[in-house]
Amino acid sequence: MERLTHQMKAIFVLLIAVLCFSNSASALHIIGGDVVYRCKGIDTVRKEVRFEITFTMYRDSKSNGAQFDDPASFGIYRGSGNSWSFFRAVAGVRVQNIRDIDIQTNNPCILVPINVGVQSGQYIFDIVLPIINENYMISFQRCCRNNTILNLVSPGTTGAAFTTEISAEAQRTCNNSPTFKDFPPVVICVNRPIDFDHSARDIDGDSLVYEFCTPLTAGGTDGSTTPGSPTSCTGVTPSPQNCLPPYEEVTFAAPNFTFNKPMGGNPVVAINSASGIIFGSPNLLGQFVVGVCVKEYRKGKLIGNLRRDFQFNVTTCETAVQADLKASLKNNGEYTINSCGEFTIDFLNLSTDIKYIQNYFWEFDIQGKKETFNTRNVSLTFPGLGKYTGTMILNKDLPGLSSCSDTASITVNLYPSIQADFTFEYDTCIAGPVLFVDKSTSGAGPIQKWSWNFKEGKSVQQNPLFQFEKPGLKSASLLVEDQNKCIDTLTKAIDYFPVPALVIVEPTTFTGCVPAEIFFNNLSKPIDETYTFQWQFGDGGSSNKLSPTHTFAETGTYTVGLEITSPLGCVTSKTWPGLIKVVPSPTAGFSFTPEDPNLLNSTLTFTDGSAGASSFVWLFDTIGVSIEKNPRFTFRDTGTFTITQIVLHSSGCADTALATVPIFPVVTVYMPNAFTPNNDGLNDAFAPVGIFEGIRFYSMVVYNRWGELVYETDNVIAGWNGTRQNTGATAPPGVYAYVVTYLDPKGVQQQIKGHCTLLR
Repeated sequence: MERLTHQMKAIFVLLIAVLCFSNSASALHIIGGDVVYRCKGIDTVRKEVRFEITFTMYRDSKSNGAQFDDPASFGIYRGSGNSWSFFRAVAGVRVQNIRDIDIQTNNPCILVPINVGVQSGQYIFDIVLPIINENYMISFQRCCRNNTILNLVSPGTTGAAFTTEISAEAQRTCNNSPTFKDFPPVVICVNRPIDFDHSARDIDGDSLVYEFCTPLTAGGTDGSTTPGSPTSCTGVTPSPQNCLPPYEEVTFAAPNFTFNKPMGGNPVVAINSASGIIFGSPNLLGQFVVGVCVKEYRKGKLIGNLRRDFQFNVTTCETAVQADLKASLKNNGEYTINSCGEFTIDFLNLSTDIKYIQNYFWEFDIQGKKETFNTRNVSLTFPGLGKYTGTMILNKDLPGLSSCSDTASITVNLYPSIQADFTFEYDTCIAGPVLFVDKSTSGAGPIQKWSWNFKEGKSVQQNPLFQFEKPGLKSASLLVEDQNKCIDTLTKAIDYFPVPALVIVEPTTFTGCVPAEIFFNNLSKPIDETYTFQWQFGDGGSSNKLSPTHTFAETGTYTVGLEITSPLGCVTSKTWPGLIKVVPSPTAGFSFTPEDPNLLNSTLTFTDGSAGASSFVWLFDTIGVSIEKNPRFTFRDTGTFTITQIVLHSSGCADTALATVPIFPVVTVYMPNAFTPNNDGLNDAFAPVGIFEGIRFYSMVVYNRWGELVYETDNVIAGWNGTRQNTGATAPPGVYAYVVTYLDPKGVQQQIKGHCTLLR
């Protein structure tokens, strides 16, 4: 059983990122290909033979590389070895039969990456060849391969040449080339054995011999990706007429990789020369180009050579079937189930992925007798205490799918039962610790561990003493464990409502100024609102609150008492003689004159009106301080000021009185009774005179004797110059009426009406 580690998963993600990368402007897409031929007949008169040529090309469908060339051009050459001449070209061949190659691992239970894809496309055409004593070669040239290939030098600029040779013997005998039975798997799982049948079939019955060989390369990255352009031999689609065989071989990244060790591996990936089976175990992640040649022999004579190269994608694969059970302990496929006192065990199967699981096989050894089951979950009653073993196998005996199976080894330990139990004792009336006494038992012997949980605290002692801080309905839980690590738990409720062993009260003050408002903080423990409280404050007042507030209205010394009754009826009480002392307090108060001050009359006399005061402090807003009993103070500016009087009693108690004093500006408005607008600089305008600071919303209007408006303004310092405001015409001499309206500094509206004489 294999499981992915975090490191392997990280490598898997990295590999997928690499496989999906491409230069979108390039032709990085070639996976592999092969060329085969089928004889369709000989014309003995014309001494010609007709062949059907099928070129199958494979491209990376996930790399965003180039599509299949459509149409494509093929070259036909005659000669042998290193000497070839151009015979003719076959142009305009359209691609057909495009399909996606299934991503197979020969095991349905192996999960492979989804971002790896291969498409195949075929170019099929007929050629008629004169029968000659030389060989013919049919070839297709194209750049380029994926630049992420690991076993080639500069793979991104390395193209491919796919060829087939038709020997003189093949021409004369109307031979058919071998054809491969299948395409190699798109994805190979790292560190898993390869067992792929890469053999070919030959309808003529010729003998076939298999070997790894070096793939051929042609073309380059010069120019555009448009088929036929440029026509140089280093272009993306070399010209068949100009670029003749022999073709160069790809350069393997030696010494780690060679043509006969294209993937490395342990054991090394190789091919069986007789069967064509590729075997070995690749141990490196990456992409690898592999070339396979099939030599065709007839009566011991070599008459043909079928070539194919293709790209293996070696990646991390995850097993889809994994055995798993609910168990007390899990350790690398071994599952331990411990049961304490219960002999019927329900085995809960957690194995995944269910859709890949075809059968379940359980086998248990019950005192030498085998018991088997075939359901997903099993319930089994064992005969008694002891240790039992078993196995659970997923997909048992599925032929050829060993990775589709997984096994869980099971150990069942049946131990004696364990029973948690305890008692507790405490004084229900007097607050104190609760004694817990363990009464637990185990068939395996003495209890080994105790774990107590009281919500407010914990303990690992066998018989602990625990003090609850607050009263109430409490719970205590005990978990015990024996030598077999069997455990049991028990929880009990405790009515914990004792009265405090010590009654503690903390008032906010022990000496207060009359009227003294004092908060009595009840610090007794344990108590809460469910208890009954009866307070006596010594002045006739009482309360039933847990922590009350009480006001003492008279001076004197007071004794305070408290009685506490628990919900269970337990009572405790305490009295504090002379606890509270209430002392006299003064009463602050004052007056001031003048009562209506202004900026011209801003010196005020403050007269004390307090009672019981022995000393004084005056605060004149933020601008002055005095400790006199009846101080005087002069305000230098207008505004509203807060006056604070603080008086102190000889007892140390204080009182405060506050008042606000507004200091208003002085406003005087006088209107003349005549004016002479003759521009002599004297009395040229009709305007008010006086003190205007503090005036708001000012308005002056002037009417003639017929009630017509001749002038108006909202500017207190503006005046009428004797012309009509709307027309600019000179107003005649005479008597005119006016109305002046404004708000004074106190916000009171004032109005002056009268007549003025215009003299010229």
